[in-house]
Amino acid sequence: MYKKVVVLLLFLWVITPAYSQSIEEIKADRENYIWGEGSGISLKKADQEALSMLISQISTHVESSFSLLKEELKNNGVSKDFKEVCNSVVKTYSNATLKNTERIILGNEPDAVVFRYIKQSEVAKVFAERKDKIIGFVINAEKAKSKNMVADALRYYYWSLCLLKSHPDGGKIRYTDNQQKQHLLATWLPLQINNIFSGIDIDVAKVDKKENECDYTLNIKYNNKPVENFDYSFWDGMDYSNLISARNGIGLVELYGMSSKTDKLKLKAEYIFEGEARIDRELEDVISKIDPIPFRKSYFTINLNEPVGKTLTIQPKEKEKQNLTIVKEDTKYRKNIDSVLNAIKTKNYVTVKNLFTKDGYNIYNKIIRYGNAKIVGDENMQFVANKDEIICRSVSMRFNFKTNNKQFIEDVVFHLNKDAKIKSLSLGLSQAALHDILDKNMWKEADRLALINFLENYKTAYALKRIDYIENIFSDDALIITGTLVKVKPNEACQFKNNRIIKYNRQTKQQYVKNLRYSFSSKEYINIKFENSEIRKAGKGGDIFGVQIKQNYFSSNYGDTGYLFLIVDLNNTEEPVIHVRTWQPEITTNDKLYDLSNFN
Repeated sequence: MYKKVVVLLLFLWVITPAYSQSIEEIKADRENYIWGEGSGISLKKADQEALSMLISQISTHVESSFSLLKEELKNNGVSKDFKEVCNSVVKTYSNATLKNTERIILGNEPDAVVFRYIKQSEVAKVFAERKDKIIGFVINAEKAKSKNMVADALRYYYWSLCLLKSHPDGGKIRYTDNQQKQHLLATWLPLQINNIFSGIDIDVAKVDKKENECDYTLNIKYNNKPVENFDYSFWDGMDYSNLISARNGIGLVELYGMSSKTDKLKLKAEYIFEGEARIDRELEDVISKIDPIPFRKSYFTINLNEPVGKTLTIQPKEKEKQNLTIVKEDTKYRKNIDSVLNAIKTKNYVTVKNLFTKDGYNIYNKIIRYGNAKIVGDENMQFVANKDEIICRSVSMRFNFKTNNKQFIEDVVFHLNKDAKIKSLSLGLSQAALHDILDKNMWKEADRLALINFLENYKTAYALKRIDYIENIFSDDALIITGTLVKVKPNEACQFKNNRIIKYNRQTKQQYVKNLRYSFSSKEYINIKFENSEIRKAGKGGDIFGVQIKQNYFSSNYGDTGYLFLIVDLNNTEEPVIHVRTWQPEITTNDKLYDLSNFN
């Protein structure tokens, strides 16, 4: 035992000077290393100080490259010190990206001393990762614009521009489009944003005047087509209103008091989406550190004295007309829907209880209570036959919430049985999402309608926090995986690109439902938007589908963006069964998304 202790002491005596020497070598080798040192009563405090010093050193090394940020401060006449702004911007890399720094504890608590260092080559990788995100946002914006999803296009273009200003090579980064044309993002991104504003046309479709109140239904078009989505606020005479999220070309403005007498309406398009940016901490940090970028074309003035136009009617494509069985509107189904809509308008909700089944009336009450529902328009109503039921689509309603500064306009879908009683309601998919499914002409009409109904009911169940429905649609042995994006230390042999891995957490159905119940209890509202979707039919098992869809999830206290993948059995459309549910954070093109091939 004595000999072992002597050997150990000799080992520590030998290793300690070498260890100290290596730190001195790191400090001296400024060409290859950047470092920081901190002290404090706790390791956490010392580590924060060391990391702060490290970031300041990185900022000093790269500040000369931030030409785009420097030019903006100069052009805007901002009096902020450039070094201070640059250091602040570089700090946005600390929480989410600077995970590949090495840490050495030189002294323990309560006299803690921490040494942090990073290789210069690793700093370049950090900036390369942000460049990937910049380009990724541009790709998302281009896809959204092609589908007339104006709000999403503006959001991703602007977020890309913000991140561009936080990159030391922001003035040099280029984007290659599908035609292999290269664009310098510093000039191309503002042009794309302004071009969208130039392509937007807004007029009044309908006016509803009451004493000291005036409601305007708006037609909102982009390149002469109804916008899929568009967020805006309006001047109410004293301030700009809460944000309103228009859908399918339809918007709403409500004016009260003296402001209802105005002859001009001022609108401001939303493009910053600061609230939604919380889905990405790194992005949120950048937006908070960089001054908002002004776009004068984002302001619109509407002359209210001009003749009122017609509400936009969203016509289905010719091939959709051929593939869907449309029911004439002069039927008992239309009569019952009109009665329900009138009850909602007059707030006499209970007077139409006899027009619902028991389950249908319960959902009706939840939908109406969900955000104080108000009807915006029913001009696009369409009645579609599906087996022994009739589906009434596209009644636009406005929803708002006490704890949220944003109002949503959603299409509400009614499902009626053969007796014309309403057996269910749901929040509809966007026109773009509908087209993604309806365009699958290789599938029979019943399959496409079953998929649409399933996704709309799924979305609605989360919005209304219907734990009972969610619990029923998952099979008892469902595979449920939630993903968390984590960083790994640099490793030349690492099989994961960009040092990114997804940490997967598998849950049982019971665990998932329990966690969901707890989550729902803390939220006033939940709003889910589906963007790009890829749906495939499994080769065996009849009507079993793999649904891969991009999901934007917003609630009163949380938001995220990611990719949802479901394997759902629709052989019995009245009782869909989910066998697999996975969720992955928004990831780069280097990372693999789950699809049917993972579960053969």
